[in-house]
Amino acid sequence: MLKKTIFVFICFSVILSVQAHEFRNLLQQQADIPSLKGALLLNQKWVPFPDYYDRQGWDELTGEYKSGIISNGEEALDYEWMVVKATDYIEYDRSGSRQIMQTPFGTNQRALGRLIMAELAEGKGRFTDQIVNGIWLFCEMTSWALSAHIGSMGKTDNSALPSPNEHIIDLTSGNLGSLFSWTLYFLKDELDNVNPLVAQRLRHNLQVRILDPFMNRDDFWWQAFNATPATMVNNWTPWCNANVLSTFLLLENDPDKLAAAVHRSMISVDQFINYYHEDGACDEGPGYWNHAAGKMYDYLQLLYYATGGHISIFDRPIIKNMGEYIARSYIGDGWRVNFANAGPRGGGPKGVIFRYGKAVNSMEMEQFAAYLDKHDNHNYNAGNDMFRNLEDLKSQIDLVNIEPKLPAAFYSWYPGTEFCYMRNNTGFFFAAKGGFNAESHNHNDVGSFLLYFNSKPVFIDVGGVTYTRQTFGPERYSIWNVQSDYHNLPMINGKSQLPGRNFRSGNIDFHSRRSRLSVDIAGAYGDDAAVDSWIRTYTLQRNGGLIIEDSFYLSEIREPNKINFMTHAKPDISAPGVVILDAGGDKVELSYDASIFKAFVEPIERTDLRYDSVGFGLNNAWGDTVYRLTLVSARNQLKGNYRFTVKAL
Repeated sequence: MLKKTIFVFICFSVILSVQAHEFRNLLQQQADIPSLKGALLLNQKWVPFPDYYDRQGWDELTGEYKSGIISNGEEALDYEWMVVKATDYIEYDRSGSRQIMQTPFGTNQRALGRLIMAELAEGKGRFTDQIVNGIWLFCEMTSWALSAHIGSMGKTDNSALPSPNEHIIDLTSGNLGSLFSWTLYFLKDELDNVNPLVAQRLRHNLQVRILDPFMNRDDFWWQAFNATPATMVNNWTPWCNANVLSTFLLLENDPDKLAAAVHRSMISVDQFINYYHEDGACDEGPGYWNHAAGKMYDYLQLLYYATGGHISIFDRPIIKNMGEYIARSYIGDGWRVNFANAGPRGGGPKGVIFRYGKAVNSMEMEQFAAYLDKHDNHNYNAGNDMFRNLEDLKSQIDLVNIEPKLPAAFYSWYPGTEFCYMRNNTGFFFAAKGGFNAESHNHNDVGSFLLYFNSKPVFIDVGGVTYTRQTFGPERYSIWNVQSDYHNLPMINGKSQLPGRNFRSGNIDFHSRRSRLSVDIAGAYGDDAAVDSWIRTYTLQRNGGLIIEDSFYLSEIREPNKINFMTHAKPDISAPGVVILDAGGDKVELSYDASIFKAFVEPIERTDLRYDSVGFGLNNAWGDTVYRLTLVSARNQLKGNYRFTVKAL
């Protein structure tokens, strides 16, 4: 019998609260400032990596990956550093483009990260001059924040052009702060050999760009110091705090100042944990887990090291649940559940998943990480996150000795977040969500679902497109991919779902023995839809396919209902009542009542493939074209029932 998640009940009904916000304050319960002061290890005695001059230690740490790390750095020895022009920032205001600023910034950052890792691995000073050039370049910049973040986080105005009078901590400035702090820790003497002003200037920059703003400002939204049950807290909070924490731990040795800063970060990260439901699911979708729960793990591990293990919440069930969620969200063959903005490919950061699993005693996570590592041919891929780079090297030996294995639960039910995953013995994997239309990185997708067969996509969530100014502004819901009409959902009376906290699921029922999920999605539509109830029920047959049933009551008839399905492959609608789909060589059939519906197929050319130069990569999993299959009702009725059956051929 395959094991089942602890969140599954034989029958469960729940009405989701607007947010979780259970004020657990797990970290603050561990220590106040005086006790924290006594626990913190000063003068970087906590760092678990060899000193720069310990060449034997570095040879052991880098092992078989040493030559590859050095080779990557050698590619940047002649790198021409790119200037981020004022007009690159201003372009965000003019056209909404983020990439024109982010591309040179991110390219510089990646080159610098490779050079630093190569110098640490080799230890001969060969990369130091180029590292100095990179440091000097970034110190010359007015800001380390992205154009997309400057206007929304500054006090002075809403311009994307950075002000020399204001320093903003965002994702990238925090990343650089952490990277440069590790650089000073390992390479200060080497930098001084080139010119002492380099390290002096870098240390000053870290003080005024990271340390001082964090302590003196409380208006960065990600700090969430005054979060209420209506406050959205997302991946920015653990991500920024992990970067800030590493910067303080590596630079600040005054015990009073360090304890105050660490405790301040604990208050902020507590708000992130408080935001989560006890089930641990990431409402941003698995694509953001790496920077949400994954960065929370990094933060907690840094805190564990820095206090000699005295401060730890790895034994709390919610922390384990937040970790195991990423393993359960993996479909197979490189595909994952991709609700919200992120793409459908990838399993997650194997090193983080493995270490997180060890910390919370989850063999499921450890074995999943080993599976990812095996399918990655045990490669080591260094990025700009120095802590993760070094931790990955340190844990790789243990990782390769774990038996690779995928989670095999028939179902995973997250009652607070309203996510449901099911799989059966015939090769189908199903995922659906309830929730509401104001989650982080939200799409209007209450009640939508995904279906895979033999780890190949049948019905899909398109995911995100290239981030622009419009993506997170008032024009967001004019973008096609976030609209409910481009999800696997009905268009009721000619109306789509609406954005906002109030547009949400009604009662949601999950029956584990029947493999059935039922959700009333009427509340996600506005008054113009004239819908009293629309109960969508999904039943995954244990030895068959998927049955989709819609039972509805309308207060009046305005336009024909439309049932939309998004597909990767072009649907074959040549035979009435039957749609044939190609799932990677396997054929799947969707049947419907041809006396009620007429089928149409619309190709959607994707000219806005997702590319984010600062961390998310290229999302071209669907290629240049996806398809929308629409079943248009030819029978107008106030009350009705629709039934659609999916099976393998």
